[in-house]
Amino acid sequence: MQAVVLAGGYATRLWPVTKDRPKMMLPVGDSTVIDRVLTELETDDRIDEVYVSTNDRFADDFEAHLAESDYEKPELTIEDTTEESEKFGVVGALAQLVDREDLGDEDLLVVAGDNLLSFDISDFLDYFEAKAEPTLAAYDVGSREKAKSYGLVELEGDRIVDFQEKPEEPHSTLVSIACYAFTEETILFEEYLDGGNNPDEPGWFIQWLQAREDVFAFTFDGAWFDIGTPESFLDAVSWELDGGHRIAESATVEGSTIGENVHVLDGAEVVNSTLDRAVIFPDATIRDSEIRGTIIDRETHIENLDLAGALIGAHTHIANGG
Repeated sequence: MQAVVLAGGYATRLWPVTKDRPKMMLPVGDSTVIDRVLTELETDDRIDEVYVSTNDRFADDFEAHLAESDYEKPELTIEDTTEESEKFGVVGALAQLVDREDLGDEDLLVVAGDNLLSFDISDFLDYFEAKAEPTLAAYDVGSREKAKSYGLVELEGDRIVDFQEKPEEPHSTLVSIACYAFTEETILFEEYLDGGNNPDEPGWFIQWLQAREDVFAFTFDGAWFDIGTPESFLDAVSWELDGGHRIAESATVEGSTIGENVHVLDGAEVVNSTLDRAVIFPDATIRDSEIRGTIIDRETHIENLDLAGALIGAHTHIANGG
């Protein structure tokens, strides 16, 4: 079996933090989002090859990241884009990847590199092997309003009987997430696109496939985070920290109050400040400030400020002279 890890997004809603950094490499606890996925794929003997699909802009970042790791399976594959407007859409990119890497003669796992999953991918593959049919992971978001933003699945047992991509009036709150397994016979991206179908969201492909084949849903409880906004990133960090905080050994914290769900990374300095639900990136300096619900990027200097719900880019200097 082969695997594709989707890592080609530009994460414009997380700019400036992700303007020059892939969002898949954002830290969540002691790891990054994508490393959680790659570690699971590395240890599953059913997976022979792992293709990390990214774009030209971030190719060097991923090449360096993989070179510094102990992974043996991942191989980088590059789509020819450098900005959001040039993207082919997920299905379009998958079709190109399958052709470029000569895939399609084995079953295929496709998983997003920017999703934090609370289930083991090995359990998902166990389920897929038992069904021997195309399978997706599905999660109850608990809100019909939230469900409008995703592909919605309706089930009879665990077989999908209807699929709606971003419906205006959701019939349920069970949504498809970006974790799919396809049998060799159902890797039909080119056929789908040749029919003039939507190349963007994979849900449109699932809807098309479900009308032709049995497609099953692996449902799970726990947590799922689609990390595409500052709020969803902080939610993922909060889930990982579970109300606690994490201070890197090389960080300095003096005269400060560290509240819930705070991660202070290597070399950061926090002095006479209050932090709550925040991520402070390496070598940032926070002095005489209150920081809540905020992400502060590397080598930034914040002094004598009250920040809430902010997103501060790298190498920024902001000080209130009072």
